[in-house]
Amino acid sequence: MTAPSVGAPVWCDRQFVLLVCARVISVLGNGFARVALAFAVLALPGAGAGRLSLVLACQALPQLVFVLAGGVIADRMSRSGLMVLADVLGAGAYAGLAAMVLTGHAPLAAMCPLAVVAGTATALFSPAMDGLVPLIVPAGRLQQANGLLRVGTNSSLLLGLALSGVTVALVGAGWALALNAASFVVSAALTARLQVAARPRKSASGWADLREGWQEFASRQWLWVVVAQYAVVVAALNANVGVLGPLTAEQHLGGARAWSVIVAAQAVGTIAGAGLAARVRVNRPVLVAVLCTFPAAVPIALLGAEAPVWLTATAMFVAGIASDVFGVLWATTIQREIPEQFLSRVSSYDWFGSLAFAPLGLLIAGPVAAAVGTSQALVGCAALVVLATTAALLSPQVRTLRTTPEAPSAEAVSSEDAEHQMGEEAAG
Repeated sequence: MTAPSVGAPVWCDRQFVLLVCARVISVLGNGFARVALAFAVLALPGAGAGRLSLVLACQALPQLVFVLAGGVIADRMSRSGLMVLADVLGAGAYAGLAAMVLTGHAPLAAMCPLAVVAGTATALFSPAMDGLVPLIVPAGRLQQANGLLRVGTNSSLLLGLALSGVTVALVGAGWALALNAASFVVSAALTARLQVAARPRKSASGWADLREGWQEFASRQWLWVVVAQYAVVVAALNANVGVLGPLTAEQHLGGARAWSVIVAAQAVGTIAGAGLAARVRVNRPVLVAVLCTFPAAVPIALLGAEAPVWLTATAMFVAGIASDVFGVLWATTIQREIPEQFLSRVSSYDWFGSLAFAPLGLLIAGPVAAAVGTSQALVGCAALVVLATTAALLSPQVRTLRTTPEAPSAEAVSSEDAEHQMGEEAAG
């Protein structure tokens, strides 16, 4: 199955529409789970920041441990098939968590293994998804496709977040987790309908594949510098979204509804940011992407200052715009600069590096908040974002890498040749 013609709009392609629908439905469920899981744990008898940190760290750690294997597998087999498998695993994990919360019997020893399964599903899914888009979208439409895909998923996330606080407040976190499990099932069914050509069998070992991927990753300074930056940034953001933000909302801002307003504002911003990024043309995409990281520090600092909900939500909206401009420019640059046969493995190193400190951030966020106070912990997270982003700007390749000129398609060349010949005949 080949990608559609460069001249065809991506939203007219059945393959792309199927992928968007699958992601929109899955992310809708994740919008519920993002709020529901945190407040489900906090609502358990005797639960506190330490237990929440442990459960979320159990979810984040497998994303780090298994993502490299996910990249190797995705470059050796059907990427869409691996995504279906990951969706099935995610559905089972969240169904189990929902059942425990709904029955009121949710021992920590059972929640943690299910969180591990959910994290493993993400580790398998992410590199396959990153490598699948160029297989169904022509190179000349990658930025548009990435932008439209994010507009759809961010809109869906916004809906999920907007409804999650109400759902948790009215019927409880268990039903919100159950909706997330159902969304994975629907996503798997839609993804299974994608028709992607089978990948050629490889005789090399998985270790050889990992070495090849590492060589492609390490040979590009702009790539590993930004990944190192995001190792720190993601740890700080995860500590905020996963632990410190909900704690501040619970203690000072009114609970789940206030927190859902804040994260929903970010989701609204990501919709605007993805729409903007689908159209914007920049000569130095990595430089612009890195600069777009600075606004992420502002809402974290405002939470640390216990600012009013409306002010923090406004800052989250701006940060959401910037984050998706980063996301679209970053994904498109990798898809253009990395050869397709290495794409999922390079993506897995991207994910591995970016998530390197994420489990640690989640694990220590609760104890640090207990030791120095939630406000001081949040201010520290904001400072880490600013320092890591400033350091990334020291890289020459980050500042100077330019957009690769796109080669004209065969259809465009043929059309130009025909027009040129017709012009010569008319002149003759």
